[in-house]
Order: sequence, then C-alpha cells, then structure tokens
Amino acid sequence: MELDRDLRSIQEVRNLLKNAHSAQKKFKEFSQEQVDKIIKAMVEAGQREASKLALLAVEETKFGVHKDKIVKNLVATRDLYNYIKDMKTVGVIKKDEIRKIYEIAEPMGIIAGIIPSTNPTSTALYKIIISIKARNAIILSPHPAAVKCINETARIMNEAAIIAGAPKGLIGCMSIATMSGTNELMHHNLTSMILATGGSALVKAAYSAGKPALGVGPGNVPAFIERSADIPKAIKDIINSKTFDNGTVCASEQAIVCDAPIKDKVISELKRNGAYFLSQIEQDKITSILINPNGRINASIVGQSATHIAQMAGIQVPINTKVLIAELDCVGKNCPLSMEKLSPILAFYTENGWENACKRCIELLNFGGIGHSLVIHSRNMDIIMEFGLKKPVFRVLVNTPSSQGAVGATTGLAPALTLGCGTWGGSATSDNITPMNLINIKRLAFDLEDSLDFNSYNVNNTNNMKSSNKVSSYHTGTEQLHNLSSEDIQNIVEEFLKERKKG
Repeated sequence: MELDRDLRSIQEVRNLLKNAHSAQKKFKEFSQEQVDKIIKAMVEAGQREASKLALLAVEETKFGVHKDKIVKNLVATRDLYNYIKDMKTVGVIKKDEIRKIYEIAEPMGIIAGIIPSTNPTSTALYKIIISIKARNAIILSPHPAAVKCINETARIMNEAAIIAGAPKGLIGCMSIATMSGTNELMHHNLTSMILATGGSALVKAAYSAGKPALGVGPGNVPAFIERSADIPKAIKDIINSKTFDNGTVCASEQAIVCDAPIKDKVISELKRNGAYFLSQIEQDKITSILINPNGRINASIVGQSATHIAQMAGIQVPINTKVLIAELDCVGKNCPLSMEKLSPILAFYTENGWENACKRCIELLNFGGIGHSLVIHSRNMDIIMEFGLKKPVFRVLVNTPSSQGAVGATTGLAPALTLGCGTWGGSATSDNITPMNLINIKRLAFDLEDSLDFNSYNVNNTNNMKSSNKVSSYHTGTEQLHNLSSEDIQNIVEEFLKERKKG
C-alpha cells in the first residue's frame, strides 16, 4: 500500500535527519582549513549557477525579475563569502589575555532551514553557506511553490561540498513539501536549531516548536524624505529599491513619508522616475485585488510589475510605469494600502516637520514592521541621529535604498537574507544572521592571580572582604572590617576597584 503524501513527507524528513546526523558527527571534527575549502567550493558553484537558479525561481514561482534574482544570488554567495571567509568558526576563536578567557566554537548540530517562495534560491544558498561555515548540517524545508528551484540549489551546493571533501548527507532538502513534513523537521529530536524565513504564521510555528529558533518578522518599511535631503538621489534610491525583484524583499520600502515643504519637488521627481499616483477610485480598485477576504495579501499580485498589477485592477497606466503610489492619511486595517505589499506599490504621506514624520513612521512600524527597518533621506545629522536613537527598528538606513541596504549590498551590514527584528518584532535576535549566530561558544576560564581570597570571608559579616592586592594592607589575619570607620571602608573599596581595573 502506498503511503499518502503527508506520511511520505514525514518519512523523507526522518531519513534526511538520520543522514545529516551521521554526516555532522564527522564534519564537526573538520579543521578550519577543511571547512573553508568546502565553503569556497560551494560559493564558486553558487556564483556559476546564479543566473540558472534565478531563472528557475522566476519560472516556478512567477515572482520577481530574473536579473534581480541573479543579484540576490550573488549577494548570498560572493558578497557573503567576502564577509565570512576569514571568520573563525573552529577551535579557539578568541583569546582575552587580560581576563584569561579563551572562547571555543562548537557547532549547534542540524539546522532546519525554512525557505520562502519570494527569495527561494538566494535564501537557500545563504542558509546553506552560513550553516556549513559553522560546521552544522542543514536540511531545507522549501515553500510548496518553490520546491524545484530550492531542491536544485541544494543539489548544486551538496555536490560542490562533497567534491571538496564534505561527508554525504550534510546538506539535505525536502522534495515532498508538506506542513506535516515541516512540522516533523521542526519538532524532531535530532533538529538543533530552526532558521525560519517566511510568513508570520510559519515563523510563529517555528518559535512554538520547542527548539531554539531564529526567525524574522514582517517588514513595513517607511522611508522619510526630510527637507534637507538630496531629493533626486532619494527618489532614485526608493524607486530602484521598490522595483528590485518587483518588491519581494521584506526590507523594501512600503511607504514614503514626505516633509511638507518639499512635497511638490518630491512628487515631481517621483513622476519623472516612473511613479504613477492613483486616484481614489483607482486606490479602491487596487485594494480590491490586493487583499483576500481573510485580510492577507493576494499571492497573485506578489512580485508582479506595476503595469501588470494595474492591468489586473482594470486601471490604465503609462507603459513606463514602475511604481504605483497611493496618497494616504491613515494607517491600519481600514487602510490596507498602508500594510506590507510585497509588490511595487507605495503609500505616500505628507507630514510637516521631522517630529510629525517620526510619529507617522512609528505608526507604520507598529502596523506590521516593528523592529525591522526604516529609511531616512537627510543631510541633517542631528535629525538622522534622532531617528537612529528613537525609532523602534534595528536597521536605520541612511541615504541608501532599503532593499539593498538592509541585506548589506549597499551598506556595511552583514550580507544576509534573514534579518532579525529583535524582541520588539518577536525575534530572538536583532542581527543580520551570520555563521556566528549558528555556533555555541565554550569558554575556557583561568584563575586570575589577583582574584579574591574567598577563605578570608567572614560568613557572619558580608563586609569582611580580603584580597591579595593593596586592599590587604588595610587589615591582617581575621581582623573584621566592621571595626573600621565608614571612611576607611570607602577607601578600601576604591583601592580595590582601581586594582581590579588594572587587572
């Protein structure tokens, strides 16, 4: 009797885990040199196949733009490699000679990599590379709409790794993508860590699996254009970012918040760069196809071009239209165009002064983007710092396109396709995830020569403290500190702290 699809998926996961467990036991004994040789081979293979994998992703998912997916694949291989190639992930990775602590890297084990359909091949490349760099095994759970391209990505990485000396079974991928199989992967006792990228429900499921998990929250990124901004550059950055892979990057701008005195110039520049401002009737038509009855984004508009979305809504726009813009004065469920749209659609707000703009940005972030990212275009460093210090996000991107800046392509941030949102966004980290997030750190701690002599403690008097440094000159034997004046005790404490700092 043939097993049904769910059971076959579960069994496949168990087989993958068994093979990964055996392979990782061998791999954790590899040297840094051996690991880095494998990483280099995988990166080179990923670069060679970047165009092919991008095309497979577009053909299978019907999302995004081929040339932009090539760029994302290169960020996930070439750029990532340049960032991590000299990173120590084996043996002693740090020595603190002053505190006499050695830090030793240990792999976590088997990583469950949850891969989305919006950025399938790039996310798969990225998660495989950072997991292997940390001496972990990894098993991918692909989105059902991207099974073929994600499996091909895993095959290419696995083949390159084995040729370079990796044990077989270190890299696996589910070919039967079901929720039952994914749940088995997340809950199985051989799984050590879950690295989740996907919708809110899936990320929540990852955090509820009873395993350590790193997941990402949604992005609802506002871009504030402050009155001192270089307006032509700001608009160019926003358009290039919002149209990149047709808006499928979670860090892409979702709303422009414009400083009132420059509104006319900003609108003029947006139109010059291919933006189309929707009338109220047209906004209603876009809203009708944007949201499903359950209040979620209609998957058929995700990653589509502005002209295609307009056509779906029955709206005529110029053939060179790059972005659709809805001018709004509200945020929330009753204003659907203020949410994350995963397509080249932008909300547009006008606020007088950076303080009001700040409030609007926070309102947008609280509506589905808390902890993720925010953009500010400004030449006023004081205002930039206000946004950096006060906004509830962990990436404040300055004068740069958000899609490319948040993932480290146009900024010095770590190249990453998984962007933590911190506790504000329900994530366990606020980092751009790197191999360092996928290792355990063991600490070798030596005795300090000037450490306290605990034998000198009088358990009946917590003020009685003796050390082997200058503090000991204030007392001898078992003399008790309560016989000293408060001034004497203060001097002892100050001298003690000075000596500890000298270390």
